[in-house]
Amino acid sequence: MKLNQLEYFCAVCRCHSITRAAETLYVTQPTISVAIRELEKELHLHLFRHEKNRIYLTPEGEAFYRRAEALVRESREMVADFSAMGNRQTPLRVGIPPMMSTLFFPALSDRFIEATGQPVQLMEYGSVKARDLVQSEELDIALVNMDFYNLDQFDSLVLMEDSYTYCVSRTHRFAGLPEITFDMLGGEKIILFNTDSVQNDTIFSRYRSQGLTPDVLLYSSQLYTILNFVRSGCCGAFLFSSLAVNPRDFVQLPVKPEIPCRFGLIWKKGVLTPARTTAFLDYVRTVSAGPPGTAALS
Repeated sequence: MKLNQLEYFCAVCRCHSITRAAETLYVTQPTISVAIRELEKELHLHLFRHEKNRIYLTPEGEAFYRRAEALVRESREMVADFSAMGNRQTPLRVGIPPMMSTLFFPALSDRFIEATGQPVQLMEYGSVKARDLVQSEELDIALVNMDFYNLDQFDSLVLMEDSYTYCVSRTHRFAGLPEITFDMLGGEKIILFNTDSVQNDTIFSRYRSQGLTPDVLLYSSQLYTILNFVRSGCCGAFLFSSLAVNPRDFVQLPVKPEIPCRFGLIWKKGVLTPARTTAFLDYVRTVSAGPPGTAALS
């Protein structure tokens, strides 16, 4: 079993598609397919179930994904820690949100390391926790949902603009609607991101404006888990429009009035910015130059 096989497998699980995983990792589809076949042969297990153009994790695959994801994360942290020792450089400590980071941030940090030799230590936190750790200087910089009240207390760089959608199963009673409004959600079971996410304050505020209390079925940072619950048809989830979900199984309804959001980097204001942080910011600005969009994160 090789580490790159685990990375390819985890990417397919996160993207729900071999094609999208290949695009994310900058490798060919056959490369990923061969790696997964070799894994299944070595483990004597079927990790995925294929149905026409759909791909699902088997129960064994779900269990393997949890272990594989932990190993891949640990390997990245180990490389960052020990490369820092070898280079005698302090790693750049970057907070990344679990929901958004797995889609595009690792590729950006890998390219930065390759271009500069500066080690990077990625740590997963919701935006609220990451903001507090930047303030206490336990993180150098953090990718966050910037919709929080004291943003002006930080230096910041906007990378991406997005908006919320309400995601439901194709079998859900709302599936045929053109949009969703909060007055329609009274008594509707919903799924939100973990409690250290900025999303919760935003969504709760909209509910309160309608005199409603949200009926939260689950708080989760894992897109795969959220979609498994939504697939049952008994609940919906507030997601970002940029999060790719399978249109054969799910519908992403625009939320009206629209709830815009911004993602970007924050770092502590009023202190000397470390050279490693400045180098990272300069690199991000360079790769994000050009047409508006998500270039800095892709």
